[in-house]
Amino acid sequence: MSQPLAERLRPLSLDDYVGQKHLVGPGAVLRKMIEARRIPSFILWGPPGVGKTTLAQIIAHQLETPFYTLSAVTSGVKDVRDVIERARNGRFFSQSSPILFIDEIHRFSKSQQDSLLGAVEKGIVTLIGATTENPSFEVIRPLLSRCQLYVLKALEKDDLMQLLQRAITTDVELKKRHIELRQTGAMMRYSGGDARKLLNILELVVEAAGEGDVVITDEVVESRLQQNPLAYDKDGEMHYDIISAFIKSIRGSDPDAALYWMARMIEGGEDPQFIARRLVISAAEDVGLANPNALLLANATFEAVMKIGWPEGRIPLAECAVYLATSPKSNSAYLGIDRALQLVRQTGNQPVPLHLRNAPTKLMADLGYADGYIYPHDYPGHFKEQQYMPDELQAERLWHAQHSPAEEKLYRQMVLCWGKRFEK
Repeated sequence: MSQPLAERLRPLSLDDYVGQKHLVGPGAVLRKMIEARRIPSFILWGPPGVGKTTLAQIIAHQLETPFYTLSAVTSGVKDVRDVIERARNGRFFSQSSPILFIDEIHRFSKSQQDSLLGAVEKGIVTLIGATTENPSFEVIRPLLSRCQLYVLKALEKDDLMQLLQRAITTDVELKKRHIELRQTGAMMRYSGGDARKLLNILELVVEAAGEGDVVITDEVVESRLQQNPLAYDKDGEMHYDIISAFIKSIRGSDPDAALYWMARMIEGGEDPQFIARRLVISAAEDVGLANPNALLLANATFEAVMKIGWPEGRIPLAECAVYLATSPKSNSAYLGIDRALQLVRQTGNQPVPLHLRNAPTKLMADLGYADGYIYPHDYPGHFKEQQYMPDELQAERLWHAQHSPAEEKLYRQMVLCWGKRFEK
């Protein structure tokens, strides 16, 4: 059996690579590194079918270095260690580090990702990871800090048309047929910027046409695929657009739009756990302290969906979406932790004040650890003013109340405790 069209057309050089000009076009960052034959470990983040695997293979081909590949779906820690050992033993001194390509690296557990750290840090392998999910949430920080991050974009119409023309004029099988691209709108809509999906559609339509000439129109494509060309695609670019519209509708307090976009996801076969997970994030990020019960309900929704699945799972999901959309909103906690993280990065490891330190041993007590600590519960209102921030950061304010009805109560409590510090 011959290879699928997408495999037959997979390019072997950057000159034949379609799209991602911001990374591999003339003078672009990745092209410069490839031409200099000095490649750091990096992670490619982008939607499916935009050339992540292909780019990794081209780099290995041009550097003439061993290329190992693992799938995060089927590989465990032992597989990772076996590949690293093979890379260590098979490397020649004059050779670039072997490339270890891990597809869907976001599916690796923490222990699996931990097992990569030493080999990446010592240069035993050059890691190229591919992910469709935000690496900030899915890749552990120590590994992310050792890798560059490059974002790949969905292919544009011109890129897809270039790919179609190349397929019908250069592919060993397709060029035997006379193929006319009379209309391409439906193919573009179905593919959603995914090159692999586009070529699969082309191959399917050509095979279904039988012998003789092939005239491709929108009607022909739609009848072959037998589905709405605007249908939700949980693996393509529309997946990202619709979940974005869903979350923004909740944030914007529009329950009707939230239910509509949720229905689009449900009809499209989206994983219910994915929807529930986004609701938990929205409850914390967008509703926050304006209605703390929102996070409790979102978490309960996640557990309910895990227990009951489809189709009944749509009911708690809808209940939670409407509740979040109609709740007052506050992102004060979200902004507060981001300010705190920024402050830590700017000021480094400030020492903990002595009175806040733990003193489990006599030596620590003799050194002044915990000396002078005031136990708040011994005072009226369970509060007594004392210093909690590091010495150098006493004047910093990180949490700023946004004065929604529920948050106003928290704010008034802070003013009662701290006075002018929280009146600023």
